[in-house]
Amino acid sequence: MAMLTDELLLESYHMATLLDLDREFIALLLAEIHRRELITEPPVLH
Repeated sequence: MAMLTDELLLESYHMATLLDLDREFIALLLAEIHRRELITEPPVLH
């Protein structure tokens, strides 16, 4: 995850949710978003 830019991480999360990918994968992305304390539009819930 460290190799992803903030922008790419947020885009990956957005696409993963749109495509309804594996929940564990989405949770990993979301955990990294929270770890980096990124602000999202719209806000990420969970």
